[in-house]
Amino acid sequence: MNQKLRILLVNKFYYPRGGDCISMINLEALLRRMGYEVAVYAMAYPKNLSSDTARYFATEVSFSGGLLEKLKAANRLFGTGDIIRSFQRILDDFRPNIVHFHNIHSYLSPIVVKLAHEMGCRVVWTLHDYKLLCPSYNCLCHGKVCEACFTDLTQVLRRKCMKGSAVASALAYGEALWWNRRKLQRWVDAFVCPSAFMAQKMRACGYDYTKLAVINNFLEKEKFDVLSQPEKPEPVAEPYYCYVGRLSEEKGIRLLLDAAQNLPYPLYVAGDGPLAEELRRAYASERIHFLGYLSPQEVVHLVRQARAMVVPSVCYENNPLSIIESLCMGTPVIGSEVGGIPELIREGDGTLFRMGDKEELEEAIEARMSVADTDRQAISKRARARFSEERYWQELKKVYGIEG
Repeated sequence: MNQKLRILLVNKFYYPRGGDCISMINLEALLRRMGYEVAVYAMAYPKNLSSDTARYFATEVSFSGGLLEKLKAANRLFGTGDIIRSFQRILDDFRPNIVHFHNIHSYLSPIVVKLAHEMGCRVVWTLHDYKLLCPSYNCLCHGKVCEACFTDLTQVLRRKCMKGSAVASALAYGEALWWNRRKLQRWVDAFVCPSAFMAQKMRACGYDYTKLAVINNFLEKEKFDVLSQPEKPEPVAEPYYCYVGRLSEEKGIRLLLDAAQNLPYPLYVAGDGPLAEELRRAYASERIHFLGYLSPQEVVHLVRQARAMVVPSVCYENNPLSIIESLCMGTPVIGSEVGGIPELIREGDGTLFRMGDKEELEEAIEARMSVADTDRQAISKRARARFSEERYWQELKKVYGIEG
């Protein structure tokens, strides 16, 4: 049965660029190990992983090139150009039973969802951001949480939410009108929401709740085994807490640094982003250490030895892999009470604080740093049960319509 079932995975990039790409790459490996026939479709891009189906990929487009390149990219938004021809070719040649979409807006196009539906495939779409509800993807307007477009799409034009640009916001508005809920809901058999929070927002915006499935992200087996392997913590000179992630406003990093200045414990900040240099100049001190980009192995070492990892986001996080990885290592998480974060941090796994509340964050860090005997094995054991491939597959195969 497995050998005959063909599954096509679709994402705009095919390399570990972000959570959406990593999720699809991990799913591809899982499905192949289970014996299914799997093919991949993406946009041609120099950093893509090697693929037997790369010859089918859509041509590369860029929104940062010259005028002709920008026009080509704008056409892609609305499903014109070579995207139809290239995707139809892989549908005709591979003949998938299931097409599982991930992040496809902008560099691909929802036109591929329509083509898969018209061919009679079962269509599944995992939602890694809020693009179907918010034209600018992230439910943020000038750095603040915003749901204005949930009820009035013209707000993206009025507020210039897309990169602060009138042109970019106009394109996002047109794209949202063209690929509207009525069309997408007709073409998609199931939307996979990595958090119940996202499913609630989808339902509130009129999506059919019978088509919404909540399935948390999972860790690939190799990484899962490494992170969940019990290990006696190494002695550290001084207990510390850490942050791992992008250095940008929506991640709440400035809030964390403001709190850290008032606390006596070392904070190690790993990651890069648009605020990196500014924050380093303003906050680097004997207590606040900026590590820059770290390799995956270095991140594991940092987080595994920390008293806690802090996720201070001020945006609607969906289902952050950073939290899942930290819990699998047995490291408690201090997280903002926003988006899908509270669903991941259950009792005994860490602490929640009110989003944007510096005093609550300071108190949470103080409390966590004072606990020296955290039961890390218990945290890791709970995480292994929640975020394994086996758990994910048991839930996904129901969405795929696979019995047994």
